[in-house]
Amino acid sequence: MEISPIGTLHTPHRELASMPIQPKGAKEVKGHALLLPEYADGLRDLEGFSHIYLIYHFHKATRTELTVVPFMDTRPRGVFSTRSPLRPAHIGISIVRVTRVEGNTVHFTGADMLDGTPLIDIKPYIQNFDQVEQSTSGWMTADEKTVSDKRSDDRFV
Repeated sequence: MEISPIGTLHTPHRELASMPIQPKGAKEVKGHALLLPEYADGLRDLEGFSHIYLIYHFHKATRTELTVVPFMDTRPRGVFSTRSPLRPAHIGISIVRVTRVEGNTVHFTGADMLDGTPLIDIKPYIQNFDQVEQSTSGWMTADEKTVSDKRSDDRFV
């Protein structure tokens, strides 16, 4: 299997430490996805969506761990029950708010990823497909404010 980037994510985050750990903590942080020119036509009709999924590669992850201590906990957890970048495929996902689309660039807010992150794919958030009315979050019990205020440290560097 080969997956090649379709573009690059640009954000104000230059260092891994002290970044927001989720889009909730980066609600007003602006970023943009610059697609390779050959993928520009794929952005047609995207402006009609308020939010999109950005699927990307944690390109600074240098190791894989099957158990990690997540930012929102103090106990080791299985990596697949976390959003840690130390997962085997080093794939990340964020739901961001689209502010505009220009040519081969998607501007958005909610930038919680490192500047220069390779973009793998974009998918529209569709409320009728994606919203889950009755869901549980396993071990993660932090409230929205705690998640919004939390910043990364060096545990995944």
